[in-house]
Amino acid sequence: MIRAAIVGGSGYTGGELARIVCRHPKVTLEAMTSRQHPGVKISKVHPFLQGFVDLRFDEKIGGAADCDLVFVATPYGASMDIIPDLLERGIRVIDLSGDYRLGDAGVYRKWYGIEHKDLGNLATAVYGIPELFRSEISKAPLVANPGCYPTCAVLSLAPLFAEGLAEGKVIVDAKSGTSGAGMEPTKSTHHPNCGANVIPYKVGSHRHTPEIEMALGKLSGGQTEVVFTPHIVPIVRGIFCTSYATLSRELEHDDLYSIYQKFYAGSRFVRVNSIPSIPSVVGSNFCEIGYEFAGNGNVVVMGAVDNLVKGGAGQAVQNANVMFGIDEATGLDFPGLGV
Repeated sequence: MIRAAIVGGSGYTGGELARIVCRHPKVTLEAMTSRQHPGVKISKVHPFLQGFVDLRFDEKIGGAADCDLVFVATPYGASMDIIPDLLERGIRVIDLSGDYRLGDAGVYRKWYGIEHKDLGNLATAVYGIPELFRSEISKAPLVANPGCYPTCAVLSLAPLFAEGLAEGKVIVDAKSGTSGAGMEPTKSTHHPNCGANVIPYKVGSHRHTPEIEMALGKLSGGQTEVVFTPHIVPIVRGIFCTSYATLSRELEHDDLYSIYQKFYAGSRFVRVNSIPSIPSVVGSNFCEIGYEFAGNGNVVVMGAVDNLVKGGAGQAVQNANVMFGIDEATGLDFPGLGV
């Protein structure tokens, strides 16, 4: 059995990690930390875990000495203070913050506004979308779990960029449920403000922009300009990305379908359908993708994921499966809720 711990377990992502890991047939949950709730039963903070997780929150990760794997679900800036010590102790790490995703200290400083303190591990961390980077993930001591928006956008667009079918910039218009903003209430997630509204935010300045550019660049071998606009919509869970790209050559609808099907052959958690559906993926680790042609040589690609599962905790567990040589669907092979 793989012995795992979760650092930063009191938020939505930490709770979702515990929900998945506690039922995983190959992983045991040994410890969870929370600075706000040390000594408190985990099921008191996450009542849905009652009867499944009989642990109390630790204040620090000291109890992870005997762990094989640690999921770090802290805010950005905190992870890089924690992870170096874990790696030095021979523990494999999956970081769910943004601290190790971008790979370049200058880009990190520009978008996150702080200096990176762990340049060595920043340079060697592997970006963790299993469908695209399985080989690197399988050997990595440190995996940077992608952001929720980049997971949806990059999986939707990956075949176009990997096959050299997209040219110029790509526009990504994304909608997310309010759980993507975290557990602490804010003005934008206050129900009277968002309950019957669509709220764009961080237009032109969202930190997931360079992440999408980086991942698409890895696939295409070149630079791609991404114009990314996120929105909050009045649902709790789920992301829907609509991306607009110009094709480099003329394709028929069935030709593009064949390209997508071949690209994702063997990828259990990617479904290529007509129009993706948020209810189909909520509660699951699946990503649904669809597309339509529009105008002269343009393609509109749509994707849907659950921001807390495939866009967060589920993908982290999928990465863990790959890292430890387990079938990557283990502990995750369940359908979406459908409503």
